[in-house]
This record gives sequence, structure tokens and C-alpha cells, in this order.
Amino acid sequence: MLAHNPARPAAVGSAATASMPLSIKVLLLSVPLLLAGCAAPPPVLTGPDPSEPGARTSRADYRSTVSGYTSQRPVAPSAWKQKNEQVAPAPKSGE
Repeated sequence: MLAHNPARPAAVGSAATASMPLSIKVLLLSVPLLLAGCAAPPPVLTGPDPSEPGARTSRADYRSTVSGYTSQRPVAPSAWKQKNEQVAPAPKSGE
């Protein structure tokens, strides 16, 4: 008789949720997630309080986002042998 007791709540529980609409199931499953999100402590602020009008802040300088841009368009081939010899290491004296 005791072996039948664990199966009974599982069968009753599945029968109870089978008649429940999907929207209520989703709501019941999402409530613990929402409560867990509300329980998180607020982030710790470092530095001056942003709500204080007289707070000192660092200066905001303008820097262009395209200031270091160089065009990468295709160009005609050049003499690659000469360029390769210019960057090649110098030959050793024994060779």
C-alpha cells in the first residue's frame, strides 16, 4: 500500500494541470523568475552621485570615429619583387 502513495500525487498533479489553460501555466512558471529578479540588491554606485547638480565630472572631449581611416580600395598591382627585397632581412656575410 505504501508503494502506491508516491504515484498518487504525481497522477493527481498531472490531471490537475492538464485542464489548466496554457497562459496560466506560463504565468505560474514565470512568477518565481520575476520574484528572483526583484530580490537582487541594487548595484553599488562608485564616484560622485549623478543626481547631484554640483558633482564634478571628467571632461568629455570630441574624438572623430573615422579619424584614422585610410582607404582600402583595390589598386593596380605593383612591382612585388622590389618591395619584397626592401623588407627582406640582409643576407649573412657567410652566405
